[in-house]
Amino acid sequence: MTYPETLHYLFTRLPMYQRTGDSAMKKDLTNIRALLADLSNPEQQLRCIHVGGTNGKGTVSHLLAAALRAHGFRVGLYTSPHYKDFRERIKVDGTFIPEAEVVAFTERIQPAIERLNPSFFEITVAMAFDHFARARVQWAVVEVGLGGRLDSTNVIDPELAVITNIGYDHMQFLGTTLPEIAGEKAGIIKAGRPVVIGETQPETEPVFRQRAAAVGADIVFADQLPRRAFETDLRGPFAEKNLQTAWIALQQLAAGRKLSLESEKVDYAFSHVNELTYYIGRWQTLREDHPLVLADSAHNGEGLRPVLERLQELRRERGGKLHIVLGVVNDKDLTKALPLFPTDAIYYFVKADIPRGLPATDLRGAAGGYGLVGQAYPTVGEGYRAAVAAAADDDIVFVGGSIFTVAEVLP
Repeated sequence: MTYPETLHYLFTRLPMYQRTGDSAMKKDLTNIRALLADLSNPEQQLRCIHVGGTNGKGTVSHLLAAALRAHGFRVGLYTSPHYKDFRERIKVDGTFIPEAEVVAFTERIQPAIERLNPSFFEITVAMAFDHFARARVQWAVVEVGLGGRLDSTNVIDPELAVITNIGYDHMQFLGTTLPEIAGEKAGIIKAGRPVVIGETQPETEPVFRQRAAAVGADIVFADQLPRRAFETDLRGPFAEKNLQTAWIALQQLAAGRKLSLESEKVDYAFSHVNELTYYIGRWQTLREDHPLVLADSAHNGEGLRPVLERLQELRRERGGKLHIVLGVVNDKDLTKALPLFPTDAIYYFVKADIPRGLPATDLRGAAGGYGLVGQAYPTVGEGYRAAVAAAADDDIVFVGGSIFTVAEVLP
């Protein structure tokens, strides 16, 4: 197969959550273990850091990968989903997995695919571990896909687990209360392996402490420990919290003699995250001015709240209007997200180009119930172009609501 043919096979042959939603979820680890066994268990050759949580896990993963690279290590980074290029998911030292390796891996594993009928995500996890083992990475930073306990990445025995925070997202899989969701995400805490919790929350702290005690894992809460200021090329409203979580995680590696921590190398890494790891889609500036155009892929209440607060601050500073290009997936709980959006913004409701995208007219109808007024556009591109054309020089255009909406406006 050619590379385009391989991608077509992977995207259409395998159940894919970002396209079909719930039906793509495999709620146990049977398939991924079988796939990895066929590959001689490459995950067992890797020294890993496992990063989960509701918000910030991708950013913390990139921060840790950048810091490890700055210390001279060869680093694999697995994240999901991708924005523009499938290969974003699997990087070594900031470089995407080669197209030829995607093709070769798929052809090699195709008999197992036909036998096991795994999900798209299960295949990408197996591909990542196989690529990292072949590339002889010295560290692999692995972001959880969804949840933790039953996520396909949870076959590793990491040197360190990190859980950023807990919020209301993917409740159809993880539970309807914060303690229930925390219980699922706590499944990545392993026996005798330290864990860093990014944010202390009264509803979830007991869950994490109980799990850590049950398996004999040392636990620390990053926000309870001394802070250190960092210069960073991260610009989002979560930057300080994510930096603190990554910094404490690095200290835990150093405490366990897994890393000889050098502060100046961390300083360099945290100020060059984009360069070291290919970090996109989070509070990204698409246009500096006339008008200012920003994009961010926050998509749940906990993630959206600080993003929208920061947007309002910027709008007041500039004295202009706020134009919001908004598109969401069809299984999103809009009753938690839409009340957070400002009623004085001008809206451009859009549908991302995936089957799970909520039709723009449906989103406009739901948003109207919360006083959010605007026009519906059949595509992200049409809504985006309309917003930029309508905006004055001192206005702000913001694109958000889902990763898939943001992906369509990134360069």
